[in-house]
Amino acid sequence: MGDKTMTADEAVSRLESGMTLGVGGWGSRRKPMALVRALLRTAITDLTVVAYGGPDVGMLAAAGRIRKLVAPFATLDSIPLEPHFRTARESGSLELMEIDEAMFMWGLRAAANRLPFLPVRAGIGSDVMRVNPGLRTITSPYEDESTGLRETFVAMPALRLDAALVHLNRADRAGNGQYLGPDPYFDDLFCEAARTAYVSCERIVDTAELTKAAPPQTLLVKRLNVSGVVEAPGGAHFTSCVPDHDRDEAFQRLYASMPWPEFAERFLGGDEQTYRTAVRTWHEEQS
Repeated sequence: MGDKTMTADEAVSRLESGMTLGVGGWGSRRKPMALVRALLRTAITDLTVVAYGGPDVGMLAAAGRIRKLVAPFATLDSIPLEPHFRTARESGSLELMEIDEAMFMWGLRAAANRLPFLPVRAGIGSDVMRVNPGLRTITSPYEDESTGLRETFVAMPALRLDAALVHLNRADRAGNGQYLGPDPYFDDLFCEAARTAYVSCERIVDTAELTKAAPPQTLLVKRLNVSGVVEAPGGAHFTSCVPDHDRDEAFQRLYASMPWPEFAERFLGGDEQTYRTAVRTWHEEQS
């Protein structure tokens, strides 16, 4: 099956400025933050980021790496609006395509199935169409049997990705990825919609182990859609990665309240081990 293991730095070295990058997870839940931090250590910029946004969006926006964001929201969950995203949006430093959550999912599904678009009811009759004048509608070629009418849908364009970054609980060396928490967060669609996908995980295990402790339906990501696997314990920090760890709420509040230059200097100035040490030191200072 092939060994696809690599470091986070090796994974992001395959990315380029100007790419369309999908980031898995949801809000402040199971985000591939170790990969995002590795990306911030590069000079890569001018990105189109596609995400159910959380601190991944906030950090990349604050660092000036995002040209355009495609998202239904940007939240820290327990903090409703991602503050660094808000600052970037209010300053006009990035372009935003804000769409309904279901439209977003359908855009990923269209890309995963190599279709130019998929029809979806979400968005009809809402301001989504007003703020995204490039969106089009399509009328069904089939009449409704009961009314004789032909329904109109939003023609949601495919959200094609050059690369995707996701974080899962477990993976094997070939790229099969497993989630053990309450929700898959569409990480499989991000990987399927992308030309290349990089999976970080809490722990790399043998393939046989993936089905020993959990049912087969938890095998979310297939190896054929994965280009690289990164073992990154705590790699979702400070977002949650249930059941391995909860969200670090205290550190998230610090991130939300601290000016970005100060946060970046204190916590993002070195490699991942330096980050973990800085976080641990901060927690010790608070106790």
